[in-house]
Amino acid sequence: MEIPELKSEHLIVDSCRRLTGPSLVWSKPGAILDVLIHDMDMAAVLDCWYREITQLLADVDWGEPELTHRRFENGYNLLLAAPIDQLFSAVLALETAWYFCSCELLEQPIESRGALLAELRKQMLEERNPALIEIENAAARHDIDFLVDDDTVSLGHGNGSRSYPIEQLPSPDAVDWSHIHNLPVAMITGTNGKSTSVRLLDGIARSAGQVSGVTSTDFVRVGDEVLDHGDYSGPGGARLLLRDPRLEVAFLEVARGGILRRGLPVRRVRAALVTNIASDHLGQYGVNTLAALAETKFAVARTLADDGTLIANADDSEIVTFLASRPQRKLCWFSLDKSNLQIQRQISRRQACCFCDRGKLVYFDDSGTTEICTINEVPMTLQGAALHNVSNALGAIGVARAMGYTAAQIGAGLRRFHSDARDNPGRMNHFRLGNSARVIVDFAHNEHGVSAIVDTVGRMPARKKWALFGSAGDRSDEHIAAIARGVCSIKPDHVVIAELADYLRGRNPGEVSMIMKQACLESGIPEQRIHLVDSPFAGVKLALAEMQTDDLGLFLVLAQRSQIIDYLKAQSAS
Repeated sequence: MEIPELKSEHLIVDSCRRLTGPSLVWSKPGAILDVLIHDMDMAAVLDCWYREITQLLADVDWGEPELTHRRFENGYNLLLAAPIDQLFSAVLALETAWYFCSCELLEQPIESRGALLAELRKQMLEERNPALIEIENAAARHDIDFLVDDDTVSLGHGNGSRSYPIEQLPSPDAVDWSHIHNLPVAMITGTNGKSTSVRLLDGIARSAGQVSGVTSTDFVRVGDEVLDHGDYSGPGGARLLLRDPRLEVAFLEVARGGILRRGLPVRRVRAALVTNIASDHLGQYGVNTLAALAETKFAVARTLADDGTLIANADDSEIVTFLASRPQRKLCWFSLDKSNLQIQRQISRRQACCFCDRGKLVYFDDSGTTEICTINEVPMTLQGAALHNVSNALGAIGVARAMGYTAAQIGAGLRRFHSDARDNPGRMNHFRLGNSARVIVDFAHNEHGVSAIVDTVGRMPARKKWALFGSAGDRSDEHIAAIARGVCSIKPDHVVIAELADYLRGRNPGEVSMIMKQACLESGIPEQRIHLVDSPFAGVKLALAEMQTDDLGLFLVLAQRSQIIDYLKAQSAS
């Protein structure tokens, strides 16, 4: 179905896509249209939109439409709820109605209105799948999660799941519901700390003797088997994991992009963790501010089961502000400081919270105070120097307790978890080279993540410090420069700026590196100590060739991580 496109700088379609589950605006499946509006009356545009979409849906006998919108600084998100077997039709309905609306506002004639409506009716008929709706409704009656993509439907999770080709669905009466069940599932989101948190929780589950699985920006893994490498922090990764018949418990990393593009895939999770909210990837899908980013991240709260717990960082002002006017059924705050106001309120109300107290990691609820372990017993905290990992440990404790793990199981998992390439690849991985120089490898790729790492590295003694970093091009010049300034705060003796050829994202070659170089010069790094290289791996080899005994390298690598880690292992002291 080809919908005419009006070229106008005043009314621009930014994106239109299917939503399969809870998302930024609401919890309904359907479709969302993002439109940008310049130099036009926003209210008049919205009024025209509602008139056109309402008339269109009436013309094609849509039924009882559910519509809503969200206004942002320069446009709208426009939403139409739809049955799971009408998502493509919903997309076409939104796009067609927007075309009609644009024609009216720009005073242009509508081309082939009758033909467009006929094509939409045809699409609705072709997409209709009564068997899909029937089994979805049956799953809801049995309180079972229903996962669907273009090819497969699955009921339940892991060792309690059953999967069927979407064209060969059984009738609900033919399903043995007694062998289908949901598993304990947790969702983890935030700007930083997501991957570390899911891996740490995976370690806790393993300490409890369970077959645990994780999704992350690096891979999907069940037990010790990696099902696939890549960025699986969206709904596709969740479905891949939750359909594995070996699985007993799941921890899902949930990124902003997955929430906004497709929504969340499950609706009955035991716990949802929000690690922090910081500026990253703003300006996409109508999310232009930190407040809007917080709204996006907290979509995970819509997936909680009735007895599910939301775990939130009380040290993050954006999170505290967001939740101040949004009461939660079950909330567990965590903080590095027992005197934090949210922690003190939880204690006074005898409600769940996690905090540090005299060097110990503590959980509190209505049954009293439970000491999990000391901070120094958790290897990834570097005896408390890595405060961001102390915070990650506290968030994981809150999730683990909400999922029913004992203090002993949690403590055992924390004590066994290291910041190395085995337990947490790409996050604060420490290498000691043959000449006794040291290297820290981390994935930090935004200003907030860099700040956490340099705070730790800044406390580590060294004869000379080397810093290696780069940036993807899909950030503003200021955000790219802020990453460089953050790294320069450790006062490195040498800076290596690596070009990321696969992450230019519309930038010219060398453009990002020059922005970072200028920021380094403005931070006081002499030009002769700034080295530009064409890849992170080339930068690592350059630095290691020059580093000497007691030198320290901070290597922030977004690309070529596996190659770099293997190389550093080969150079490490035996």
